[in-house]
Amino acid sequence: MERWIIGHKISEQTTTGNYDLIVGQTPSHTQGPPPHYHNEFHEVFLVTEGVMDFMVNGENITVKKGESVNLPPKALHTFSNNSDSPCSWVNIHSPKGFLRFFQDFGVPDSQGDAQLKSVAPEMIQKVIETAADYDMIIAV
Repeated sequence: MERWIIGHKISEQTTTGNYDLIVGQTPSHTQGPPPHYHNEFHEVFLVTEGVMDFMVNGENITVKKGESVNLPPKALHTFSNNSDSPCSWVNIHSPKGFLRFFQDFGVPDSQGDAQLKSVAPEMIQKVIETAADYDMIIAV
């Protein structure tokens, strides 16, 4: 099922291993989640189309098509697409468990205005208030 989460379109993939796999698309000029880290999850992004900008532990990194960024537990990070074109990416969390965040906060693409609903102030506030329940520690 395709969902919109904080302005990004995602599609969860079924895996048999101890990791969650998401395929995502970020429209041009779209900010990512607030800077955060995970205590337990290892995370990786592989850009498959376009360019994504990451902030990792205070360092700004541009990741282009075919490149990846690895985020060990406790790495403070966020991402955005600051370009004029959409970008596509693959996101992996290990061990399994973070997929629940996408399922609980994702707005089904079949809903009208799903992208707008995913960035509505009440949705963002709910994410901020409960993110720690998903091992997403927001650092604001």
